[in-house]
Amino acid sequence: MASGRLTTHVLDQAAGRPAAGLKIELFRLIDSTPQLISNAVTNLDGRTDGPMADGESFTPGTYELLFHAGDYLKAAGHVGDGILFLDTIPLRFGIADVDQHFHVPLLLSPYGYATYRGS
Repeated sequence: MASGRLTTHVLDQAAGRPAAGLKIELFRLIDSTPQLISNAVTNLDGRTDGPMADGESFTPGTYELLFHAGDYLKAAGHVGDGILFLDTIPLRFGIADVDQHFHVPLLLSPYGYATYRGS
């Protein structure tokens, strides 16, 4: 069984604070078909309360984190109810060594985002 895990957090760059209440889904791609592994909503610190994947749910392969940014941006008052520039943000990445900790944060604003492999 894997000893590593996958975690994430979201920072609201426009407000300069953690993005609380943002829905996140994690999928594993099996033969190009996404399979839901877990879902969470960020807490007051912009983090999920536990890993998005660990143990038996954390295997080598291709993953996709889906951040439901549009709902958050509307609720935070950053954008109106019209057509959004950013709505759902997919981040697709590969995991080879499941004995490592992979942290994939999202830095979010209404018109852009950044990500990286954190620690």
